[in-house]
Amino acid sequence: MSLLVVGSVAYDAIETPFGKTDKIVGGAATYISYAASYFVDDIRLVAVVGDDFDFEVVKDLESRGVRTSGLQVKQGEKSFFWSGRYHNNMNSRDTLITELNVLGSFDPIIPDAYQDTDYVMLGNLQPLVQQQVLNRLNKRPKLVALDTMNFWISSVPEQLKATLAMIDVLMINDEEARQLSGDYSLVKAAKTIQAMGPKYLVIKKGEHGALLFHGENMFFAPALPLAQVFDPTGAGDTFAGGFMGYLAKTNDLSFENMKRAIVYGSAMASYCVERFGTERLTQLDEGVIENRIAAFKSLMHVAL
Repeated sequence: MSLLVVGSVAYDAIETPFGKTDKIVGGAATYISYAASYFVDDIRLVAVVGDDFDFEVVKDLESRGVRTSGLQVKQGEKSFFWSGRYHNNMNSRDTLITELNVLGSFDPIIPDAYQDTDYVMLGNLQPLVQQQVLNRLNKRPKLVALDTMNFWISSVPEQLKATLAMIDVLMINDEEARQLSGDYSLVKAAKTIQAMGPKYLVIKKGEHGALLFHGENMFFAPALPLAQVFDPTGAGDTFAGGFMGYLAKTNDLSFENMKRAIVYGSAMASYCVERFGTERLTQLDEGVIENRIAAFKSLMHVAL
């Protein structure tokens, strides 16, 4: 099965209690693609960068099965750049710099070779851009998932709601779920949000795990307790990549398999936070991932 990934390929500069970086490669589509590449070998990237980007990273992605004919390179322009500083609890952060650069005028072009895509993961982008992607596909994919954020919820709520009516899976954090729905209870919030269009809702709770909702069905997976978290940047996108990669690999959209996909997404995210940026995601293999899955199984199993 194939997976279309649309989002940012960018530069980040990160400071946490464990250290700081200069510019390193980041962006939602980068994290999603790296995570998904451990499950599927036909990932189709749509993104935009400036000519300042490190194209060795592009070659590395290509070596992992990521097709990059949908990666636009804007000559004479700079790639999207974000800089942030995390607080000691690693759950909150301050944005220091945001430079949209090429992302500010991103027009997602879908190559003809991408038109038969089976699964779609829309990273956090302006809702109208996400709509453009779906409108430019000639046929309806098997599953469309979308990530968004509080900025779009507050600034363009009607555009976002129109986009939500076009998708199958929404992935947001607990704060965003409450903001979007107007409900404090996440169970009530899930019902409100599913009425907007998404059949499935994934609510990410960071170090406290993730919830999956579908109709009256609900599932919770804990996050794996880690001794140290070096950098939470990209963990949510890595979760999305693992989740969608596993679904594309298995091609099974039952609720039971969605539950397994939540665990695989959580496992990938647990690796992401162990190093700065995408570093840890470039060092994994099937055996390492299955060891982490075994740790999740042990954490979740109880005989009653």
